[in-house]
Parts: sequence; structure tokens; C-alpha cells
Amino acid sequence: MYNRIRQLPIFTHSHRILIGVFMLMAIVALAACGSDDPTAVHAEPTAVPASSSTDTSGPTSITATSPSTAELRGGSTELFLKGFEDATANSSFRATSEFAAAAKPLAAGEKLKVGFIFVGSQKDLGYNQAAAEGSQYLEKAFPDIEVLRSENIPETADVQAVEEQMIRDGAKIIFATSYGYSGPTKAIIEKYPDIMFLHMGDVESFENYSSFFGNIWQLEYAAGQLAGHTSKTGKLGFIAAFPIPQTLLNVNAFHLGAQSVNPDIKTTFVLTSSWCDPAKQATAVQAMVDAGVDVLTQHQDCTKTIVEAAERAGIFVSGFHQDASPAAPNAWLTGAAWNWGPVYSEIVAAIRQGTYKSSVMFQGLDAGWVQLSPFGSFLSDEVKQSTLDTVERLRSGNFQPFTGPIVDQDGVIQIADGVVPTDEQLQGTGYLLQGITGRTN
Repeated sequence: MYNRIRQLPIFTHSHRILIGVFMLMAIVALAACGSDDPTAVHAEPTAVPASSSTDTSGPTSITATSPSTAELRGGSTELFLKGFEDATANSSFRATSEFAAAAKPLAAGEKLKVGFIFVGSQKDLGYNQAAAEGSQYLEKAFPDIEVLRSENIPETADVQAVEEQMIRDGAKIIFATSYGYSGPTKAIIEKYPDIMFLHMGDVESFENYSSFFGNIWQLEYAAGQLAGHTSKTGKLGFIAAFPIPQTLLNVNAFHLGAQSVNPDIKTTFVLTSSWCDPAKQATAVQAMVDAGVDVLTQHQDCTKTIVEAAERAGIFVSGFHQDASPAAPNAWLTGAAWNWGPVYSEIVAAIRQGTYKSSVMFQGLDAGWVQLSPFGSFLSDEVKQSTLDTVERLRSGNFQPFTGPIVDQDGVIQIADGVVPTDEQLQGTGYLLQGITGRTN
């Protein structure tokens, strides 16, 4: 049931730099073609024939994925790899060669088992589907990996039971993909010191527990700017699940983007207290419509209900996690989406090489971790180009919209004048900005 392709090539650091140069040249060439579609570049993971060597006396001969610009959706291969190199250099933990079962050579015919746990359905047209597709990319990238998947697992001790069952089934690496999995997972990492646990979104790490997440807020800012161009009422809506730092950061970014177009714009922030409850989502949409909101977005795991409800209500919608444009052809503006496949593959490759060290890592547009969804067909070329220009400013690092002063809804300065916050500071956001209606609890 698992796809098999050839093993990945071995690249030296020099080769990677050369590849990065060629890929950057490719970006320029693509830009010169004048394509409007920010997701026009797609590719499957590349590979070369697997080695026939059966030598098991040394470290596992597995290479990093060295993804192309196409696989990184316009991101830089060199910057993608540099992010991992910097994380390793700054880590105080031991390399996986010293403790991880996944870094040991496989026996003839053996497969490395990697577990993925999802809080919702793998076909939710949202967060879990994006993560599941990333796990499929990983499986295609390595012929000797078997992926174990478990879905609809709540953010409780239930995740521990699933993790332990996966370990009994032979998993040596486990990706706990939901934010609320952090606490339960950290409670068992000492029990399994040779298993590598990877969490998406935490801001701390331990020797066998590492965390990473994408700076998707960058595209929330760009989508907010497009919403600001589109809104006629000056009222935007943001439907979130829980007031965790990620959702607060995203609504703040969306609002800042809209304010860059219309400083008087208002954003209503509501919580459903569920990652996927279509009934609550539909109720929230109707409340927004009744309040005069004419552009909606969300931070929910399953996105279909809100996208389709916006279409029926005759208002506009910006997507999240996945491209859901076919569900709302008359309402869809754009969206922020994930590109997890190359990230998962690089992490797993480094663990197997024995060079991986636990860290907290955040990467964004420049490294290809996130991507802009397609534009609505009805948008003007001028508005689309303005959004693409903003995306490129964010990708280049020349623009940081959270540069202080940043003031919260209670008038408190959260980021001082002239201060540029770090990724870790932004990922720990605990406030809403002025102009946002709603609370953090």
C-alpha cells in the first residue's frame, strides 16, 4: 500500500549552495514570465537509485532532501537548508547518532516506521489534510519508510495511548501534529529516550522532543491586505477555534494587513472552542453576516463549512491551511497554506543521518514552508499584483509588519517603537490588537 521510489541523492554543502544559486535564478526566470498564479509551481520529490550496499557497520547513509524551488513553492533551497543548519548549530542537545533508534542502520528489507497523529480527519480540507499530504510526500521521498497514521485523536491523554501503540508497532519517530498534543507528549518522552518526538508549534525542546512551525502569519498579513482592498463595509470577521498564540498571531497579522489599506477597518474575532464543529462554524458565519461583515477568514482545522457558508451568504472569504477555492468560486479571495512535505523529509533525513539535534525552529516564505493560495478569478490584476508585491517583500525579509510600536486592544504597548520581534516572541503572542473586537479567553 505504500509508494516506492528511488533513494535521494547525497549532496555536499557546496553542492547545496550551487543548487540554491540555480534555484534563485529559476525564481527570476519564473517572475519574468509574469504568472499571476502564486501556486503555479508544483513538483514531486526527486530521487536517484538507492544504494545496493548492505553495510550496517556505520551511520545510516541517508541524505537531506535538498528540495527544489518548485517543491518549495518559490522558496530558496539554500535558505531552507540553512534554517536546519542554524538550528543544529544553536542546539545544546546531543546529536541523534548518540541516542536515537532511528539513526541506527536498518536490517536488510527492514523499513523505518514513522508515526503521524492528527487531531481531525485527514480529508478535512484544512490543517490535518495539509499535514497528511506532507506525510505522503515523506513516504514518496524514501523507499524504506513506512508511515503509520492515526486520525481524530483528541488533545488529551488519548494521544499518549496512540503514541505508545505506535512505538509497540515499531515507530522510531513520531510527529504529534496538533498544538494541544504538546503537554501529553512531553509527559512520556523520558519513558522512551530513544524515540524522537516532533511537535508542531511548541516553543520548547528536549533531547528527544523537538518543535517546529511555519510563519504562516506572513501570508495572513498578505490575505488581510487583500481583504482590506475588497471590503466595502470596513468590517472583517475571523473565526478561530481556541485563543492559543498561533490563532492570536494570525488574526493580528490579518488585521494589520487590512489596516495597511484602511486604517479604520475593524475585525471581529470569535471562538468556537472546537477545531472542527460545522454547526458552530455555521452559527458564527451567520452572526458575522448579521453584523455587516463582508470578508471572512478563519483558523479552524476543517475549513469547508465556513468557505461554503460565505459563498451562500454572498460575502468574500480568505482560506487557511489548504486551497479551498473550488468550494467558493464566487467568494474566494486567496489564502494561506502549508507546504509540509519538504520539512518532514528534511527532519527525518537528518535524524537518520545522526546529525539532527532538537531545537525550536520557525521558517516561512523565504524557506518555502508556506505558500499563497490561488487568487479568485474576479480580482483585478492591480489588486493581485499588490498582494504579490507584499508577499515578495515578506519573503525577502525587507519588511516586518510587527515592527513596533504595536499596541493591543487595551492600549498597552506590546512591542516597543522600532523593535523587531523574534519568531519566538511572535509565536508566543497573547494579545489582540487595537481595532479587533473579541477577547483572548
